[in-house]
Amino acid sequence: MDSEIFSRRDALRLASLFTAAGALPLLRAGAARAQGAADAPLRIGYLPITDATPLLVAHGRGLFEAEGLRAEKPVLLRSWAQVIEAFLSGQVDVVHLLSPMAVWARFGSQAPVKVVAWNHLDGSGLTVLPGINSVAELGGRTVAVPFWYSIHNVVLGALLKRHGLKPVALRSGTPAPDEVNLVVMAPADMVPALAAQRIAGYIVAEPFNAAAEAQGVGKVLRFTGDVWRDHACCVVLMQEADLERRPDWSQKVVSAVAKAQLWIRANRAETAHLLSREHPNRYTPHPAAVLARVLAPEAAERAAYQAAGAIRHAEWSNRRIDFQPFPYPSYTEELVRRLKDTLIEGNKGFLDTLDPARAARELVDDRFVRRAIADLGGPGVFGIPESFTREEVIEA
Repeated sequence: MDSEIFSRRDALRLASLFTAAGALPLLRAGAARAQGAADAPLRIGYLPITDATPLLVAHGRGLFEAEGLRAEKPVLLRSWAQVIEAFLSGQVDVVHLLSPMAVWARFGSQAPVKVVAWNHLDGSGLTVLPGINSVAELGGRTVAVPFWYSIHNVVLGALLKRHGLKPVALRSGTPAPDEVNLVVMAPADMVPALAAQRIAGYIVAEPFNAAAEAQGVGKVLRFTGDVWRDHACCVVLMQEADLERRPDWSQKVVSAVAKAQLWIRANRAETAHLLSREHPNRYTPHPAAVLARVLAPEAAERAAYQAAGAIRHAEWSNRRIDFQPFPYPSYTEELVRRLKDTLIEGNKGFLDTLDPARAARELVDDRFVRRAIADLGGPGVFGIPESFTREEVIEA
């Protein structure tokens, strides 16, 4: 299928970027731009998915300006490869990035990047054809993932293992009854592929799960946040050089993002409109009604998901998507452990010797987000423990 070929090409492009040699020209270009851009306006790059919500709200609500920053309208990019190229080359200063991809960037290509905050919690799901009622029924079929280095791939691997299935990446042929063939596919192509029954399902960020529901071509089989409780999907990524050279500027960026998350928590329906194609800024091409299904769902919908089994841990009280900015070290450590045992095509040799605790220390810089949280009233306003620690809970 054309979308599959495109996505594989995009994956190969990303694979070349996430090597020391492939990243070097972009990093040099970024360093050259930084030398002459001390007072340049803040530039944000994003994909039009709900993962970008805090960055877009911070811009749309004027929160960067309130911190004393000039901010250009965020740049809509069409693929993860474009996001990485724009970020490493210094065309944009801040991006949201899949958390496993951030691990790959830092340790696979030695890019001097840092996670400064989480962008959101959960916000993804496994969507399947209407006639499929259990993960076990995916045996012998094909499921799409947005990228190998994604929390979606990690969570899907846990779900398949729990049901005695093995993920494979076949170039041709048919998977065995106890196998599930994984293909990388651009999120925008997933709904049409499911509608045409070229795939049995996909696991991806919102609002593409909600879009399949709205169009009547698929249903949510499980929410990823119902498997890995309050997991981070996308994180806020900044250049290490900016954090060291412009700490006050960096603090203002992170503070605005944290303020955006607090505002979103109290204004979910308004957030859906702000992100939608009906809003004058047209940050995304998605209708407000679909975004509202994710950000501000009706109470009856949760009960329906519990009855259908899409939510099996009602006691967790997870929202379909939620927001809090603190990057728990325990999450990064567990993510690295899980990535080591996850099916990933391409270079993953760096994971073999990557220590989880070292990864959490070197990838994440939480100085700025801690201050931002304190300025907003302390961890309690986001439901964060005073200890800033937690235990990861994963139950497939």
